[in-house]
Amino acid sequence: MPKTPKVCFDRILPQDMFRRQPVMRSRGPGAFRAVIFFRKLWINGSTLRVRFMGGTAKQQENAKTQAAWWTAHANLKFDFNNAPDAEIRIAFDANDGAWSFIGTDCRNIPQNQPTMNLGFEDGGTAGHEFGHAIGLGHEHQNPDGGIQWNEQVVIRDLAGSPNFWTPEQTRFNVLEKYSTDQIRGTKFDPDSIMLYFFPASWTKNGVATKANHKLSATDISFIASEAAYPGKDTSTTIEPVKLTVNSSSGTSASIGKPGEEDLYTFQVKTGGKHTIATSGNTDVVMKLFGPTSQTALIAEDDDSGSGSNAQIIADLIPGQYFVQIRHFSKSGTGTYKIRVKK
Repeated sequence: MPKTPKVCFDRILPQDMFRRQPVMRSRGPGAFRAVIFFRKLWINGSTLRVRFMGGTAKQQENAKTQAAWWTAHANLKFDFNNAPDAEIRIAFDANDGAWSFIGTDCRNIPQNQPTMNLGFEDGGTAGHEFGHAIGLGHEHQNPDGGIQWNEQVVIRDLAGSPNFWTPEQTRFNVLEKYSTDQIRGTKFDPDSIMLYFFPASWTKNGVATKANHKLSATDISFIASEAAYPGKDTSTTIEPVKLTVNSSSGTSASIGKPGEEDLYTFQVKTGGKHTIATSGNTDVVMKLFGPTSQTALIAEDDDSGSGSNAQIIADLIPGQYFVQIRHFSKSGTGTYKIRVKK
């Protein structure tokens, strides 16, 4: 009997624990609302600090090398400066498998706890986990994958060494599919580094997947696309649009291309309750970062405003803040207004 493969598992926040993973139905026939992943992309152009919480020099160097596979193409940087409040914090606990929180979820984890564990570093495992850390999901849960799971066998094998998963963990991490809105992505890619090896015995049609130890051509093109982190190979500096607090009319804007990110900044001179809200008919999601940081996530919202508009109300201290706006749908475009009030 072939050895059961080591498999990465998703780490999710407590508030997401009892949500069904794939989707919640949204407005309109056939429409779906993404529940997780869609909102977890970092601001394009961010520098993400990385702290090692243990590990040998060789393990740490391997993680650095494989993290660079992504930043060679994505408009992101990793700074391995071991800052106590680093966005990504890596442990090397051999008894805890391989896993990572997804994208900006890392900002919701206490600073004394890891956001990633590299309990094994076979092949491209570190590259796979850094893919999660910048917002990517598992390729085997791509709804276009068409993998015909032999569920009883998968559940049986993953219940044993080295994973020791419950049936619920196996369903969440292997058997269930993401929604098309959730993954914002491509057709199933059998060469993706986000796909693990699964034996033929785990599928009804006897078709196995192969272990991928480097980024595929599709991984590279997707991570640099408008849906993820574009602009790596251009000299264009990403400058956020400045918002004026208590502007009478707000700022008019539009999402002109599917997957486009709009970025804003505003200055808080006197601390207190502030409301950041959109208006119009375009369904957007919003993230608020700061103060004086594009990676310190304060809050996120979808439909707390009027209709399908986003709204965040927060007590803010003096400093500079950043607002990220995206359409909830991977193919959505449209106009809207954004305003900050105190």
